[in-house]
Amino acid sequence: MIREDLRNIAIIAHVDHGKTTLVDGMLRQGGVFRENQIVEECVMDNNPLERERGITILAKNTSCIYKNVKINIVDTPGHADFSGEVERVLKMINGVVLLVDAYEGPMPQTRFVLSKALEMGHKVIIVINKVDKADARLAEVLDEIYDLLLDLNADDEQLESPIIYCSGRSGTASYTPDAQTDNLIPLFDTIISHIAPPEGDPDGPLQVLVSAIDYNDYVGRIAIGRIDRGSMRVNQDVVICNYHTNEIVKSKITNIYQFLGLNRINAESASVGDIVSFSGLENVTIGQTICAPLAVEPVNFVKISEPTLQMQFSVNNAPFAGREGTFVTSRHLAARLNKEMLKDVSLKVVPGEGSDTFIVSGRGEIHLSILIESMRREGYEFQVSMPRVINKHIDGVLCEPMEHLTIEVPEESVSVVMEKMGKRQGELVNMSPFNSRMKLEFIIPERGLLGYKNEFLTDTRGEGTMNSVFDSYQPIKKGMQLRQNGALVAYETGEAVTYGLYNAQGRGILFIEPGTPVYAGMVVGVSPKAEDLTVNVCKRKQVTNMRASGSDEALRLETPKRMSLEQCIEFLETDEMLEVTPKSLRIRKIILNHDERMRKTMKEKRA
Repeated sequence: MIREDLRNIAIIAHVDHGKTTLVDGMLRQGGVFRENQIVEECVMDNNPLERERGITILAKNTSCIYKNVKINIVDTPGHADFSGEVERVLKMINGVVLLVDAYEGPMPQTRFVLSKALEMGHKVIIVINKVDKADARLAEVLDEIYDLLLDLNADDEQLESPIIYCSGRSGTASYTPDAQTDNLIPLFDTIISHIAPPEGDPDGPLQVLVSAIDYNDYVGRIAIGRIDRGSMRVNQDVVICNYHTNEIVKSKITNIYQFLGLNRINAESASVGDIVSFSGLENVTIGQTICAPLAVEPVNFVKISEPTLQMQFSVNNAPFAGREGTFVTSRHLAARLNKEMLKDVSLKVVPGEGSDTFIVSGRGEIHLSILIESMRREGYEFQVSMPRVINKHIDGVLCEPMEHLTIEVPEESVSVVMEKMGKRQGELVNMSPFNSRMKLEFIIPERGLLGYKNEFLTDTRGEGTMNSVFDSYQPIKKGMQLRQNGALVAYETGEAVTYGLYNAQGRGILFIEPGTPVYAGMVVGVSPKAEDLTVNVCKRKQVTNMRASGSDEALRLETPKRMSLEQCIEFLETDEMLEVTPKSLRIRKIILNHDERMRKTMKEKRA
């Protein structure tokens, strides 16, 4: 049976190319909202972190109705760190909308996800967005898209994909770049005519590949997937099986939900081609297949790319541990990480050296920092180590992950960027002018990018952009120079005072202000020198009959540098940890005692 009343699509785009805004327009014109209903922008980004950062982190399902055809839409993340979210949802759809900014053109992360879609044979609709921008480069961008399709070995049908010119913010689209209509009907019509409807045997035995997992405190784990064969109904007996193992578990479906607009609607049944969520299957995970008991035929799950970066998560053992967090034990930490691993297939968690330590591996700094920020907002208190890249032995040679880095900077910033890339073992592979700016492409070790983002923004006065995507594994490069600054480390435990901070600020830039509780071994600032310096920020002025204690108020302090979570992670060195609590971020030395730290340093120098 061919489901002419249904289309399943995903939208692929680079971060900030207007993907979620376009989905907003499709939902408005697809009858999801009332005409007078007030709807905030980027309604699909319902996670607070997504709204704050302006990026899509989690793949989400929605739908709209056009000409009695239900269009299931999967809004996918645009950042490469969350590409694991994209890879698994490609199994649920029959075609993709390739959304490209009319000025920037296709970017590295667009290339990554598009390659996966082309490999699976999905049909493509090319949408050039933001055509109403004054600096739009429509002809050049279209040529760049065709070059990308050729590079990715697209077949003839994919090369002849239809082209739509669109303004997601205005909710308009057209077949030509010259004039826009006043709606998105050209886009809707192209989806209906070009994307193949799902097809399958509705009377055959049930077969559903689980492509996503959600969780609800009332019904437990909720699986999401497309019905490849057969029909599903409430209270149906099924088996859970895996393509790579022979394990089979009997279970029963207790609830079925269809996606309608932004809501999940209870349904008694669903048929082949429908994207549904369903509950009642305990311990079901992404990649497993739900089958009828008499026809156990698991589906091969798309191979998710391996993590390239790892951090150590451990129970907070700093002097101020347990003061600000709700969940502070190793049991809490293990349960939370395991729960995250069920939803995020590109995240790996294994036990560390001690019972209170876990090694968490992910796709990149942003991938792991989003997890850390989510956990601290939920009340967890823990500490994390400096990120480390995951090396591999290939043909007996130790290799490290390499990134394809694309940088766009003003011409006057090219020299400083080239200098920094040289220190970080970046190899220039392409350099070209780009609308009064320069576009530079490098192949660089992933560890060379750790801690570079803020330095890059400083070097380019905030005018540069950088994006990277995994390229390959290559033999480890020697002689890389990373952090050039040392740390200002507190000498004793107490409360920072003006007099102590005034004397310390001459040694570097401080992170704290008067009244901040500190402990011995806590990092309170950054030193311009390469080595660490110990400072006593708790030192008070001696009070005599010639000096009044109130004279401290006359001392002027520089404004302290406020460090975000990402900046703290980038700052970390191998001998430091980041203490994460719901209220505070504190960088600390692993060895808190000053004398012990000095002895270890001297021993390492002699060795």
